[in-house]
Formats: sequence, structure tokens, C-alpha cells
Amino acid sequence: MKVSGFTFIRNAIKYDYPVVEAITSILPLCDEFVVAVGNSEDETRQLVKDIGSTKIRIIDTIWDDSLREGGRVLAVETDKAFDALSADCDWAFYIQGDEVLHEQYLEPLKQAMLKWKDHPEVEGLLLNYTHFYGSYDFIGDSRRWYRREVRVIRNDKSIRSYRDAQGFRKEDRPLNVKPADATMYHYGWVKPPEAQQAKQENFNKLWHNDAWVEKNIPKTEGFDYSKIDALARFSGTHPEVMLNRISRQNWQFSFDPTHKRLPFKSRLLHTIEALTGWRIGEYRNYRVID
Repeated sequence: MKVSGFTFIRNAIKYDYPVVEAITSILPLCDEFVVAVGNSEDETRQLVKDIGSTKIRIIDTIWDDSLREGGRVLAVETDKAFDALSADCDWAFYIQGDEVLHEQYLEPLKQAMLKWKDHPEVEGLLLNYTHFYGSYDFIGDSRRWYRREVRVIRNDKSIRSYRDAQGFRKEDRPLNVKPADATMYHYGWVKPPEAQQAKQENFNKLWHNDAWVEKNIPKTEGFDYSKIDALARFSGTHPEVMLNRISRQNWQFSFDPTHKRLPFKSRLLHTIEALTGWRIGEYRNYRVID
């Protein structure tokens, strides 16, 4: 079985993306790893190069900043990396620059890839998600956070990144997938407040014009993490590759998990999900098959 990893990244240093941790977290599963490095205003390319793995191959790309509808440029960059993978790989493992796989899931994920390798009806593997917010001590537990996403796909170039690179589709239909016993940790909402604010100002330009960003994104020195509806305290362990980054946290954030700022309908749906595991009306860009 041959596995190829792939990702895209731009301005990782400027916006404090843990892309090195992201890549190295899944590198043990990969025989090769393609990184599409976009035209950056910092030393992102050197940052990736300094990982020092012979598995990593960098392709240099130019982002089309005019593709603002629905974050389309993110899918375009994802496809560039995917298309550069070796033709003989069985599985393609996609990871975004703010996602990290805990090492405890490396072996279960490997076993899932082996199990379904010779079952072509399985077009991808579905991973669980844990979303961190504000600091490394809190996780999102409201309906605003997606619970699962496809991150391992067949090396089938008719599969394309969908919308803003949240998932994948084949011939404009959701992929047929099997769940994997693995959880991806998403750290996109854990940055120094000034870096998070800069990211919000830049990131929203992938969806909206400059006038919209000027009107709707406050001009402040640091992002206000306090405006969040519901969080839970994280009681697990972080991936080993994240520990050095976590030790450098230089800002404070606190939240009372018992105080959830949810409207009545959201509280009702939250309670139903907590009791039954059923998320009513959940958006799924995939089809779990028997």
C-alpha cells in the first residue's frame, strides 16, 4: 500500500499556521508528501523545506486572488497539490495547515486504509474532528462546529476539492466513505489574538469584497475570543508534535463551560444531540456506506 500526503499553504508564518506540525503529524503514514506553497509574504517555503524530510516535495503556486466566491481559491490550491501526487499511490491523505493528527490514531488509520484498499466502492475515509478555541484548553461543543470530514481519498483525479476545500466530490456528488477510528485536531481558532485578527481580516477576503470586509470585520489590534456561544474544557492530551507550540502560548483566555450563550432553539437541539448523538439537520458532504 502506498500513501501520499498533500496540503497547501500560504503565509504560514505571518498568520501563525501550525503547518509544520500538521505535515509531520501524518508524515509517518506517507510515502511521499506534496506541499503546494503559494506566493507568500514571508518565509513559508523555507519553513516547509526545513522540515528536512526526503518524503516532502514542494510545488510553487500562484494564488488567483480574484476567486472570492465561496473561498474557491482554497479548493483550486488543494487540487493543485492532489494532481501532483504520484500516479501509483493508493490513498491520498489530505490535511489542512491548521489540522493535526494525534499520534494515537496513526495505527488505526493505517489499518482502515489497509482494510478498504481493495474495495473500490469505498472512495474515502471519514475522520472525526475536535475543534479548539481561544486556547489549547477549550473545545467547541455547539452546532457551529462540524463533527466529521473526509480526509483520506482514493488517488482518483476525477475527485475534486469542493467549494472552499472543506471536502471532496466526484462528478459533483458526495463521496462514498467509511468511518475511520481517528480524530483530527483543528487548531485554527487558537492563535495569539493579533495573529487571529490579522487572519480574519485576510481570510474573509477569500469570500467577500474589500468593502464587505471593511464594514463587517472590526479593526482592532487583537481578536476578541470572548464572543463565543459554548465551549467545553478539553480533558485529553495533545499530539506530541504540538507540545512545543503549546508551551509558547503567551496570551490568556478563560471561559465558563457551564454558561452557554445559546438561543432557545439551539439549546433544545444541543440537548437532543447530547442525549441521543443525533445532530438534526447536519450538513454532510459525504455518504457513509454499509
